[in-house]
Amino acid sequence: MLGILHQLLTDDIRQSIAEYTASMTKPVSIILSTGSHEKREELVEFLKSVAAITDSIDFVEREFSEDARSPLTFTLEVEGEQTGIYFSGIPGGHEFNTFILAVLQSGGVDIKLEDSLKKIIASIPERLSFETFISLSCHNCPEVVQALNQFALLNKNITSEMIDGGLFQDKVAELDIQGVPSVFLNGELFANGRVEISSIIEKLSDFRSSAAVHEKKDSVIQDVLIVGGGPAGISAAIYASRKGLKVTLVTKNIGGQLKETLGIENFISASKTTGIELTNAIQSHLSDYDVTVKEHVSVVDIETGALKSITLSSGEVIHARSLIIATGANWKKLGIPGEVENIGNGVAYCPHCDGPFYKGKDVAVIGGGNSGVEAALDLSGIVDKVTLIEFLPELKADQILINQLEKRKNITVVKNSETTRILAKDGKVIGLEYKDRSTEEIIQHEVAGIFVQIGLVPNSEFLSETLTLNKFGEIVVDEFCNTSVDGIFACGDVTTIPYKQIIMSMGEGSKAAITASDYLQRNPVEDELVA
Repeated sequence: MLGILHQLLTDDIRQSIAEYTASMTKPVSIILSTGSHEKREELVEFLKSVAAITDSIDFVEREFSEDARSPLTFTLEVEGEQTGIYFSGIPGGHEFNTFILAVLQSGGVDIKLEDSLKKIIASIPERLSFETFISLSCHNCPEVVQALNQFALLNKNITSEMIDGGLFQDKVAELDIQGVPSVFLNGELFANGRVEISSIIEKLSDFRSSAAVHEKKDSVIQDVLIVGGGPAGISAAIYASRKGLKVTLVTKNIGGQLKETLGIENFISASKTTGIELTNAIQSHLSDYDVTVKEHVSVVDIETGALKSITLSSGEVIHARSLIIATGANWKKLGIPGEVENIGNGVAYCPHCDGPFYKGKDVAVIGGGNSGVEAALDLSGIVDKVTLIEFLPELKADQILINQLEKRKNITVVKNSETTRILAKDGKVIGLEYKDRSTEEIIQHEVAGIFVQIGLVPNSEFLSETLTLNKFGEIVVDEFCNTSVDGIFACGDVTTIPYKQIIMSMGEGSKAAITASDYLQRNPVEDELVA
């Protein structure tokens, strides 16, 4: 591990950290709890290496209170005051950036969070202690930990601790954690699995002081208001901005489903990339334009007419001449007994996030499309055995993926079978039941984990009384991305367009922006403040 940590802190990384810390306004002390542990030497060397990069960071070993988790627990202090941020474990892997960001923001680097959301967090009067169990290979975990660390910096009543589940297996077993991130609040499970920051903020709104209320401000009319920050939404924002229009983009999270896509090999111009890399690329491209971005918020109300208005979960109201919906889709659930109640305890939807928890065990993947076969292939390199269950008589995945599947000796494919029940004992998945559709036989199959990969559900529920949707919940659009309401357009996976692909969503986003621009030329609205 020491070698790995030294490789992590390359000269380029050290130089980058030195440049970032130059913007700190206050020195930060890394305080490591005293004691002994087989991994402690590695952690000490790692923290000393980071502290040695700049005079703005200091490293101290000091006895903690009796509440310290172990000799692997360290915290950040600024001018002798606790920040409320703790790490239990060695923050390598995907959590390295989380650690560095925590140091920078503790030292005064700006927290990039909407002012309205900062007020929500700052207004919480109760003591909130967050513990987030993570895996260093989890892609979703850093975003959650980073957000909770920011909350701790914004409110002294809040503490946030990152816990490496790989180093605290006894605690993981005690809490029956089988998926990450698993967030505990004051000792009780708060959220787990695929966690969106917007949903955490909405939950925390319940803890606000009764004296704290949303501020509804008058706002200047936007030309184009885009809801959704995935490939379609960002494409629409870029194209609209290039038209010289005033553009605001509202989203629960930048990237959407794209961030959870592990490998991408069919995006033209990039022979191979990942969802995270492509998300970062399109977000960077978006930053080249004058687009107002409001992240980690959702739409709670829409008013139509010549002028459109939306109310956000933060309480803010935004007015616009035109509206583009690009909210994408979400994981589709099986809807069978045992599924929802066992999410995070053996039922998962993100194989590359939760796969490491099933190392050496048997798992099942439900779904024989591209996502299901890709999940089975990914998991086959981690787990002991994979059983892929497909409802139809034949797999729906691309032939190139099926060819790879047939080469894996530890993958068994069960076709023409319907998964009917997920079996659990003592709060933990132990198997599933499926029905052979040709014989009607019910078969029980023992597995430790079940990964559901049966497609997506459009994120359109908030539009059911506003726009025309089809029986699948998709927004009905024409070839120009027009919806059933004048001035409201839609694009990407939330719509009726076939073939839900990244490149197609981007194309539809650009088309929606051009159509919106044409609409605005024909339907001018006075530019004034709206009460």
